[in-house]
Amino acid sequence: MAIPIIEIQCIGKRYRIGAAKEKYLSLRDEVAKWLSPAARRAKAAEKEFWALKDVSFSVEPGEAVGIIGRNGAGKSTLLKILSQITPPTEGTITMRGRVGSLLEVGTGFHPELTGRENIYMNGAILGMSRKEIARKFDDIVLFAEMKQFLDTPVKRYSSGMYVRLAFAVAAHLEPEILIVDEVLAVGDAEFQKKCLGKMREVAKGGRTVVFVSHNMAAVAVLCSRGIVLDEGRLSYAGTIAGATQHYHRRTKVLAPTCLSERKDRLGTGQLRFAEFWCEDADGRRIASAVLGKKATLCFAYQAKSRIQNVSVAFNLRDQSGTILVNCNTADTGTDYATVPPSGILKCVLPVFPLRPGIYHGALYAKVNGEVADWLQEAISVDVVEGDFYGTGKLSSQGAVLVPHTWTVMTDGRMPPEV
Repeated sequence: MAIPIIEIQCIGKRYRIGAAKEKYLSLRDEVAKWLSPAARRAKAAEKEFWALKDVSFSVEPGEAVGIIGRNGAGKSTLLKILSQITPPTEGTITMRGRVGSLLEVGTGFHPELTGRENIYMNGAILGMSRKEIARKFDDIVLFAEMKQFLDTPVKRYSSGMYVRLAFAVAAHLEPEILIVDEVLAVGDAEFQKKCLGKMREVAKGGRTVVFVSHNMAAVAVLCSRGIVLDEGRLSYAGTIAGATQHYHRRTKVLAPTCLSERKDRLGTGQLRFAEFWCEDADGRRIASAVLGKKATLCFAYQAKSRIQNVSVAFNLRDQSGTILVNCNTADTGTDYATVPPSGILKCVLPVFPLRPGIYHGALYAKVNGEVADWLQEAISVDVVEGDFYGTGKLSSQGAVLVPHTWTVMTDGRMPPEV
């Protein structure tokens, strides 16, 4: 039996809320501090917060594991512990391999050094010789597409430039364990695709990948196993399909989804989506769409003023990232000649066609042919069982169901050729 490359046993991380920053004090200062009523009141006011509590799991060599959870669930804290940026308050963690990590923008590079110098510094931190780094240097620069900025101090880089170089270094210096946080959302869509391809290559090469992202399609494509954290505790560990379904059902998929605070959107901003929910045939908000029943997908939006020539589209994908449904006002000839500054755009599906499961999708709007708002993972749809054909029977094959009828010709004649 293979020895796990990562073993986590009952780890917890505690923070003290309201604790003053510690200073170096003399013995007299310490005594005075503890005798002071104000100090005792301040101590009493401190509260404990457990970002992680009693989390245990292991990762096998060559596995790609996705860490899933809502904001504040403890994902980033777990990755900081794995990256040895912060120690756990309790429990033990064993890492059997060299670790390369890409967490927050700004972590790991020295701002005063150039991109070239930081590549060599990061390689040295990972335990690589200068010769090894030099051998990989051209591949790193080519991947990052930043040759012209290589001798510029990284403090002058934009966040996107920083991520390009940081990811290129982390992925190409061949750590046994690659840890990547949601930081990739800073990059453009094409670069994100490039990074996911590189991580797949890393995983197929036998190295281990630990990946945190809110992009469920990316997690599903890259990872074979999923870990779900909920309020600092392990909620699920198993297949990636099971993990994503567990996560979405716990977070009440299709309850109103706030889109207004998303920072990872593209577009001019002339129109921006603010909220998403689903309604049944009676106009009531529902937590799950029913296979074969009417469902209306609703998108609340805000615009700077009354705008003209608006088109809207969304898609729904399965766990592998395959687009199963694409709904577009341009395809149906229902683009909006004008829309008010705020409102709700509704797309009615008379018969919901997808089998039970969790589906995810992107959402975008164009104004006068220009992208105004574009959000990946804007939609999550939970579909439950339904009697699609009204017969109580359902074939086990096919992701999308379509209404259809059958006939037979009794006189044996063939239809005319077209």
